Amino acid sequence: MFRRIIRFLFKVMLWFFAISIIGVIVFKFVPVPLTPLMVIRAIEQKIDGKEMICSHDWEPLENISTNLQKAVIASEDGTFLIHNGFDFDAIQKAMKSNEKGKKLKGGSTISQQTAKNVFLWQGRSYLRKGLEAYFTVLIELIWGKERIMEVYLNSIEMGDGVYGAEAACRYWYRKDASNLTNYEAAGIAAILPNPRKFKATNSSSYTNRRKDRIVRRMKYVGKLDY
Repeated sequence: MFRRIIRFLFKVMLWFFAISIIGVIVFKFVPVPLTPLMVIRAIEQKIDGKEMICSHDWEPLENISTNLQKAVIASEDGTFLIHNGFDFDAIQKAMKSNEKGKKLKGGSTISQQTAKNVFLWQGRSYLRKGLEAYFTVLIELIWGKERIMEVYLNSIEMGDGVYGAEAACRYWYRKDASNLTNYEAAGIAAILPNPRKFKATNSSSYTNRRKDRIVRRMKYVGKLDY
């Protein structure tokens, strides 16, 4: 019986590795049509008796303003262009902050957020974090930075029922993702911690201060040499 269990678990692991690697390879070339979060939000809307809204328009990275690319780096992951998927300094700072009882922080990079958004569910369990680390390594190895940024900007939640840069730009600014100013890009980046609570336009004073900080940091991002 013990040997059967071991063989079964071994086969499950082999299938998991095979399917996950194939999935990552496929999404290196194919636009991500749907994410687990989109499904979860749609179910939540249905349960709450609301209209099921999912605005999502995929655009190649060359059609997304470099201002938005710089804004999310400045806001979410300042070392995105040079790390290998994990910012251990940020993780250490987040752990110390959480230990002191301050506002809970995650220290996740754009690569980690992309891995979570595309392949996993929301939550803070050790299992999910372990799988997040695994998929982060895979996409760093197989996709590279440019593709990670492209998938991130096309998949992340940027409003209530709004996913991806193109849908967000049309929702917040009534314009294409290719034509954002610095401040407009900072407006979208500023709401990413909680895009269903914060607004990119007609923002609170807190969000406006975040926008100003992001615009200042964007100057130091430099050339986007993926």
